Amino acid sequence: MKLLKKKHKPLHINDITIVDDDKLKKAITAAALGNAMEWFDFGVYGFLAITLGKIFFPGANPSVQIIASLATFAVPFLVRPLGGIFFGILGDKYGRQKILSITIVIMSISTFAIGLIPGYATIGILAPILLLICKLAQGFSVGGEYSGAAIFVAEYAPDRKRGFLGSWLDFGSIAGFVLGAGVVVVLSSIIGNDNLIDWGWRIPFFLALPLGFVGIYLRHQLEETPAFQKHIESMESDSKKELQQPPKLSMKEVATKYSKSFLTCIGLVLAMNITYYVLLTYMPNYLSGRLGYSEDHGLLIIIAIMVGMLFVQPFIGLTSDKIGRRPFIFAGSIGLLILSYPAFWLIQSNTVGLIFVGLLILTVSLNCFVGVTASILPALFPTHVRYSALAMSFNVSIIIAGFTPAFVAWLVSATNNSYMPAFYLMLVSLIGLVTAFTMPETANKPLRGATPTASDREEAREILSQHFDTIEQKVEELDETIAELEKKRQSLIDQHPKLD
Repeated sequence: MKLLKKKHKPLHINDITIVDDDKLKKAITAAALGNAMEWFDFGVYGFLAITLGKIFFPGANPSVQIIASLATFAVPFLVRPLGGIFFGILGDKYGRQKILSITIVIMSISTFAIGLIPGYATIGILAPILLLICKLAQGFSVGGEYSGAAIFVAEYAPDRKRGFLGSWLDFGSIAGFVLGAGVVVVLSSIIGNDNLIDWGWRIPFFLALPLGFVGIYLRHQLEETPAFQKHIESMESDSKKELQQPPKLSMKEVATKYSKSFLTCIGLVLAMNITYYVLLTYMPNYLSGRLGYSEDHGLLIIIAIMVGMLFVQPFIGLTSDKIGRRPFIFAGSIGLLILSYPAFWLIQSNTVGLIFVGLLILTVSLNCFVGVTASILPALFPTHVRYSALAMSFNVSIIIAGFTPAFVAWLVSATNNSYMPAFYLMLVSLIGLVTAFTMPETANKPLRGATPTASDREEAREILSQHFDTIEQKVEELDETIAELEKKRQSLIDQHPKLD
């Protein structure tokens, strides 16, 4: 009964969180920068895959070198669920801000350390082993990074702007990827391919350290999210000391107690990240290794596409606040299903303009997913388990997605069919469509189990007014239902007087 009363407690203006605009901007910047750090490494590693294959796996033929290099990229995804569980539980106990400060430290140090590893020619088998250790450290930290950053932004963002503000998180991802890829291209053009293989490949990894210092500084200056602060205050006022212990949430409990949210998360992450890795990590190697296209030209085309993504990203997030998130998941999935094959036909044309159009087609579908996912995922779980539940769900699916570059490279090599990436994306589109049909709409609604959040006092009054309008409408609907039932009851009595 107490729970029922608490659940239906009338909303008051003071229950609506009003977010300070300056704190909000700092939160978005700090979260996006950490994500940029993560994807800077992905961009560097993806665009250096051929070079790294020669350095760490010199005895293999070129195709095997690429597969081995991309497999090393993928293996860390196996430890991401462990990182997700570890940092998720800590994040639900100690807060989001503290954990995000720790993850960016681990990410920056492990990425920097890759640049220090001697090549296979110097220390033999120890070289790829050390590379793998650094990638595993990255994977462990990243297991808590994206989930925590998405939650941090979502818990700060006003309900009516969560799509727009959440889109800046993946804006940081793309910007980091572009920066990483751009550094590789500029280095290659300045020092030449021979010097790049000899020593130049280390420079992009060294840049991770100063980027990390900036990220650490920004995150250290942040305050805890309003939603988590309210959660802590609620626990203290209710004197529920047992809830102050880390949520003992296992993967099985997430999959059963929050089954719909768990499956929605998996579907979204698979659709978005498999498309992401095919287009932005595997594609440079596909263009140069499979199609024999000029490596520099291929990289420049993809960088140009990604710069375009930067401008589209916030627009999709903003529009999703107006029309909802689900339409974009539908659009991205249908685009992949119908247009993946034609896109790869254009990419294989060996004409710069047509290659650009083919990549642009895939990019539009990817943007539909990326623009809204960061605002959808945190809304699926309640505050007290949001970090741990989301981190577990997210990283289960990211294991599969992370092996995409190596798996697609193997498929193309094994079948000698250049359209295998297209067929793979078409299969992924079906996952996206099922998810779009079954997922809840989260636009303009409070986070699950949380009170509304507004930009200012005026917006808070509008939310409160809509809240009471909704209650009045439900009361009217209930009165109409009661009146209809009364009429039916009276009609039955008139027909059968003994029932009275």
